Amino acid sequence: MPLLEVRHLVKHFVRSQGLLRPPSVVRAVDDVSFTIDEGEMFGLVGESGSGKSTTGRCILRLIEPTSGEVLFRGENVLHFTRQRMRMARRDMQIVFQDPYSSLNPRMRVGDIVEEPLVIHDLGSKTERRARVAELFQLVGLEPGHITRYPHEFSGGQRQRIGIARALALNPALIIADEAVSALDVSIQAQVVALLMGLKERLKLTYLFIAHDLRLVEHICGRVAVMYMGKIVELGTAQALFSRPTHPYTKALLSAIPVLDPDGPRQRIELNPASFEREAPLKEIGAHHWAAV
Repeated sequence: MPLLEVRHLVKHFVRSQGLLRPPSVVRAVDDVSFTIDEGEMFGLVGESGSGKSTTGRCILRLIEPTSGEVLFRGENVLHFTRQRMRMARRDMQIVFQDPYSSLNPRMRVGDIVEEPLVIHDLGSKTERRARVAELFQLVGLEPGHITRYPHEFSGGQRQRIGIARALALNPALIIADEAVSALDVSIQAQVVALLMGLKERLKLTYLFIAHDLRLVEHICGRVAVMYMGKIVELGTAQALFSRPTHPYTKALLSAIPVLDPDGPRQRIELNPASFEREAPLKEIGAHHWAAV
C-alpha cells in the first residue's frame, strides 16, 4: 500500500469579475492522481501557476479541495474531522518556499520550533526545550542560538529552522513546497543535502515540489509534470528525462540552461494547439505515462 494516494483531486477557485459579469472558475487542480510509496522522494514539477503548490496544500487541507480523495496510510484525509485532521498533521508536515515570510518575526526561533509540541501538548517544558536543542543540532544549527529572532539568521539558516519545525513531531511525510527556490544556488545545495540526509536518517517520505528540473532529476526517483492543473507526464526520473514525450515536458527540458555556452542549443516553444488538454494519461513505456 502506498503511503500517500491522491485520487482525482480537484480544486476550483471562483473569481469575481465585477458586478455585470458572471464569475469565472479557475481550475487550479483538475483531476490529479498519483501515489507516493514509503521512503520515496517524489517530484512534482511545473511552471508557476501550474497547480503544483495548490496540490500540496490540498493534501494537507491547508486549502480545502473541491473534490477527490487523499488517502494517507489508506485513510481518506478529506473525511477527517477537525480534531482527527489535527492529529494527522503530526504525520504530515510542510516546508514552505519563503523562509522570510514563513517564520513569525516577533517570535524567538526556539519558540517557533517548539510551537508544534505546545499545540499537541507533548512533553514538559524541559522536555520540549531539549527536543528543540536536538532539532537544531539535527539541521546543522547551533542550539545556543534558540533565543535569537529570525532576522538574525541568513536565508539558508531560516529554511533550516523551518525544516526543524516540520520535523518536531516526527512526521512520516514532508511536503517540500519550493523549499529551496528562494535561496542562493550554493545554499540550495546545502539545504538539499540536508533534506536527503534527513530522509535516510529519519526514514522520511517527500513530496518535492519544484520548478528546477535539474535539481529534481538528481534527487527524485519518480517525477510528475503538471501543466494548467493537470499531470501531463509521469514516470521514473530516468525515463522522463531521457525520453520526454509530452510537448510541455519537452519545452520545459529545453529551457534548462546548458553549461557549455557553445554547445548545441534548441529551445522548444510550446504550442498549446499541438496537444489535447483533456487527454488522459496512458502508458508509453515501463513506469512511464503521458497525456498524449
